[in-house]
Amino acid sequence: MLRGPAAVWAALGPLLWACGLALRGGMLYPRESPSRERKELNGLWSFRADFSENRRQGFEQQWYRTPLRESGPTLDMPVPSSFNDVGQDRQLRSFVGWVWYEREATLPQRWTQDLGTRVVLRIGSAHYYAIVWVNGVHVAEHEGGHLPFEADISKLVQSGLTAQTAAGSVSDFYTLPVGIRTVAVTEHQFLINGKPFYFHGVNKHEDADIRGKGFDWPLLVKDFNLLRWLGANAFRTSHYPYAEEVMQLCDRYGIVVIDESPGVGIVLVESYSNVSLQHHLEVMEELVRRDKNHPAVVMWSVANEPTSFLKPAGYYFKTLIAHTKALDPSRPVTFVTNSNYEADLGAPYVDVICVNSYYSWYHDYGHMEVIQLQLATQFENWYRTYQKPIIQSEYGADTIAGFHQDPPLMFSEEYQKGLLEQYHLVLDQKRKEYVVGELIWNFADFMTNQSPQRVMGNKKGIFTRQRQPKGAAFLLRERYWKLANETRYPWSAVKSQCLENSPFTL
Repeated sequence: MLRGPAAVWAALGPLLWACGLALRGGMLYPRESPSRERKELNGLWSFRADFSENRRQGFEQQWYRTPLRESGPTLDMPVPSSFNDVGQDRQLRSFVGWVWYEREATLPQRWTQDLGTRVVLRIGSAHYYAIVWVNGVHVAEHEGGHLPFEADISKLVQSGLTAQTAAGSVSDFYTLPVGIRTVAVTEHQFLINGKPFYFHGVNKHEDADIRGKGFDWPLLVKDFNLLRWLGANAFRTSHYPYAEEVMQLCDRYGIVVIDESPGVGIVLVESYSNVSLQHHLEVMEELVRRDKNHPAVVMWSVANEPTSFLKPAGYYFKTLIAHTKALDPSRPVTFVTNSNYEADLGAPYVDVICVNSYYSWYHDYGHMEVIQLQLATQFENWYRTYQKPIIQSEYGADTIAGFHQDPPLMFSEEYQKGLLEQYHLVLDQKRKEYVVGELIWNFADFMTNQSPQRVMGNKKGIFTRQRQPKGAAFLLRERYWKLANETRYPWSAVKSQCLENSPFTL
């Protein structure tokens, strides 16, 4: 089955594709050369496990004859990876039986129109029995894992099709997924498509063992599965723009994003110089240019925790925010502050107040009884001064997984849970007025530079750096799903909801 010019689809086991030219009589590793090209098919594939009693429903219903989504629901599955490890489904974790992978690929025009070009599908490794179809045609079978196998698919893809328009043949194609939505801000609400939206989510870092900030599909899908398990509907790209693939997945899954520039560490007077400002303006241009077509992005954040009480900060942020609004008039603009509400010179220019506070962590150590008064006072002061909606953009406590103390002590799992609970009591009051969001710091533990204050990195994650849950993750999961229910089926006459048709909502 061909779909458009030079389109190919396949249904198969957990496979890695590579297309290119192969030497007859042997199986050489596919290296590019002046006469050989290759196309990697790593990334997201459609996936389904056959949970039928005999594990053969896919063969009986011939799932390979049509796109996999037409015969039932599918999951996004990264390739290469082990399907058992990236999800939160208990049944899938220990599944034994047939699983189906599908990927549609667009091939270079020359591969499909030049009959002298040999096109070979090469599977690097699939465990343990693999059957491969291309365009509904059986092309290969292989038993045993680890070793590669391949199939010549030249005749299946060399169709000679070209797209025709009124102007004749078209030789350049580009696809762009599109989503339409509106964003607006009132004195006490954040509106998406005209309906009040409440951010309940996380701050993240691009960080994990070994790969550091390196992009990794299995890690990304695992993180999104954890966000879904958690019931989160939003995150902030703290403190820099994330990989474009992350933004694409947010669009796909309906996760709302506060997109932040690399404006972190703006602390010295020199940081507010004209040279710095000019560079910051250019960075915002690059960020808006890259991410403006992502419907998941609902707000730009131009900086994190600057010294916005310094005298030059007023002009700096007035100029920077005005410039960002000129680049994109459709989205609100903010920066994340930890300054005093009376002294912050940039706050008058933002659309939403995003404030970080760590009560009973960086001060009043161990005294969780002061949190409610301090947090309520914080919100009331900011709102009275600016009459703008507020997001609690960071809060949390460092926690060593498996460290338990009762009564709770700092760094124990009990202390992290107790601190969050104190915040939640105030947030539940103020979200009925003008607080429009809460983002925990942090989604997962992450590495930092060495210092006496850090024990092998920042441990404020509700998941470990290896993505295993601490006790606070279960506390937040219960809260976030409750919030998802309330915002879809509201507690007041004001109707509010998460993004429609998102797997992250009920």
